Amino acid sequence: MSAFTIFLVLIVIVAFLLVVVIMVQNPKGGGLSSSFGGGGTQQLGGVKKTGDFLDKSTWFLGAALIVLILASNLTIDSGNNIDSKALDENEATEMPISTPSNTEDAGTTNDTEGN
Repeated sequence: MSAFTIFLVLIVIVAFLLVVVIMVQNPKGGGLSSSFGGGGTQQLGGVKKTGDFLDKSTWFLGAALIVLILASNLTIDSGNNIDSKALDENEATEMPISTPSNTEDAGTTNDTEGN
C-alpha cells in the first residue's frame, strides 16, 4: 500500500468519527450529555465533563482531519509523466484555419442601393 492510500483510509476513519461525535451532541442541552447527567453531577463525571469531552474531541478530530488532508497532499506522486497530449509542451500541433469561402456565408453583403 502506498502512503497516499494509508492517508486516505485514515481520513475516512477520522471523518466518520467526527460525524459521530457531532451527531451525539445536541445544541439545546440534550444528546449524550443530558443522558449521563440526568439527576446530578455524580454520574460519569456529570454533564459538564461529558460536554467538555465532546467539545474537545470535536476540535481534535477536526484538526486531525485537516492535518491528514494536508499530509496526504504531500504524498501524491507528482511525477513528470504526462498522459494527456493537451498538456504536452514539446509537441506543437497546427490547427487548420477555416475561412468562409464567399461573403454571403459570412453574413456581409455589399448593398449600395439604399445608401
